[in-house]
Amino acid sequence: MKCNVGTIDRIIRVILGTGIIAIGVYFQSWWGAIGAVLIITAAIGWCPAYLPFGFSSCKK
Repeated sequence: MKCNVGTIDRIIRVILGTGIIAIGVYFQSWWGAIGAVLIITAAIGWCPAYLPFGFSSCKK
């Protein structure tokens, strides 16, 4: 797996993921699990959704 998530993208994913998890917990909804996906992709630096489009936010 080649890195395709850059630093700014990772920061945004962690912030949004944390917010989505908090909202999911507050409203007692399983939709908060989507936030976990954002945090995991930020942690590993690879996003499978970027592959079909050939997109990468990493600096070359």
